[in-house]
Amino acid sequence: MAAIFAASADAETLLLERTPDGGRKILISGGGRCNILPARFEESRFVTDSSPNTLKKMLRSWPLREQISFFERDVGLALIEEKESSKLFPASNRARDVRDGLLALARRRNVQLLTNTLVTGFAPLGHRWLVEREGAPPLETDAVIVATGGLSVPKSGSDGLGLAVLAGLGHTVHATYPALTPLVGTASSLSELAGISLPVTITARGAGRGAAATGGFLFTHRGYSGPAVLDVSHVAVRSLEEKSSARLTVRWTRHDAAAWEAALKGSGARTVAGALRGELPDRLADALARLAGVDPARPLARLPRQERLRLIETLVRGELPWSGHEGYAKAEVTGGGVSLAEVDPRTLESRKLPGLFICGEALDAFGPIGGYNFLWAWATGRAAGLGAVRAPLNAPARVATARQPPLP
Repeated sequence: MAAIFAASADAETLLLERTPDGGRKILISGGGRCNILPARFEESRFVTDSSPNTLKKMLRSWPLREQISFFERDVGLALIEEKESSKLFPASNRARDVRDGLLALARRRNVQLLTNTLVTGFAPLGHRWLVEREGAPPLETDAVIVATGGLSVPKSGSDGLGLAVLAGLGHTVHATYPALTPLVGTASSLSELAGISLPVTITARGAGRGAAATGGFLFTHRGYSGPAVLDVSHVAVRSLEEKSSARLTVRWTRHDAAAWEAALKGSGARTVAGALRGELPDRLADALARLAGVDPARPLARLPRQERLRLIETLVRGELPWSGHEGYAKAEVTGGGVSLAEVDPRTLESRKLPGLFICGEALDAFGPIGGYNFLWAWATGRAAGLGAVRAPLNAPARVATARQPPLP
């Protein structure tokens, strides 16, 4: 996106691509469908250790409606909304169409794409920049855009080189951590539930932070995943890194305490399991009853008040036992990154080094599941591309966009 907008403003633009083809995180996103954008979004759901106001300025630089129009008009992709999730996908449901469409537009805008090009470093050279490449002569440019991502999905080539170089050039890099990553469970009565999925509301609190999310939840062989878990996982991850432990609680159904109080009162032979299985998968219903110390086979008419209250607490605010996380290997994004205070929010030019622009995951911000992180990538990429063209004194500029992208 940075290269497209730099070239659109008549800059001689080189896109330095580590892989043979580029855009491979696009290809693996959304289960191969590419959740290209959210249909609606809330700025408050982004996470940063920098100024939230600065983050909002960056997000507002390219409104969602304009981004949708760009993909439909300029890239030529019809978008469709998945109503239940408020996500936008290409009408073809093919992530490859998104990647190929962006590459085709870049070529139409006269971007020069250099594939199989590993950037090993970049540094100021007088009023210009020197970009070092593995096995090839260095490049001199008027401006450099760093779009190298973070550390998530390391097998893709996202090895943190961009962040390391930026730190070496004097930038403040807030501590990085895996975000939107599955959690590892502990040995408990929930450990035999792999494969069960359902919508829940999950809350995480710890180390002075908190997050809550409603959405899909999946029991895995190692613990828990699904959008709701991923969206609160950063609280758990950071609590471990700060030598504390976050508390995770789950409301397993739409019912609140009053609704369950009414549902668990009965007469005749109806059992606890029968009441729970009307709202929950059978195996999970039995496991939650046992976790609360209640026999699933007990008739509701013979359920003591104290057992009923324990069961309601488990169903509405049940503690989720966890011990760790899956790390960068399965993290969808990297938390932390270059402080937003060190870039101009309009152009994303470094406040420390003129001619250096930073965008995307290298910056200290990420959003939840649902197209938020693509929205951030598109908005900051565009701002950096346009900013890099306007910054140099001598036009037309020569801009290098360095990427350390996804998958081999």
